[in-house]
Amino acid sequence: MIEPKLEVPAELRDLAEKTIDQAEKAFGMFFEAATKSMSSVPGAGTEVSKQALVFTEQNMKSAFEHARKLVHATDLQEAMRIQSDFLRSQFTSAGDHMRQMTGSLMQPGKGKS
Repeated sequence: MIEPKLEVPAELRDLAEKTIDQAEKAFGMFFEAATKSMSSVPGAGTEVSKQALVFTEQNMKSAFEHARKLVHATDLQEAMRIQSDFLRSQFTSAGDHMRQMTGSLMQPGKGKS
């Protein structure tokens, strides 16, 4: 059985790509501002908050990369493979982030100012 091609006009793919670029730029500006404001506020939870912000930024970058790949999928099977790969990497990343956060919180002197 032949998988049908996704017939998406080039103009729509271009529009989706531009929208992704704009959203990514907006989030980049947000993360830059959040990082600057966090570094100016000392406190017990600052290091943990910074680490959480870094993880969130990494997740957003992965999501934008995923969206770009989906925009260029040519058939449903490729789109499902892209989605499956993304979910697998997100689960792995979430586990890694949780281990790092837990490790930071469990070490004496970490996360305290």
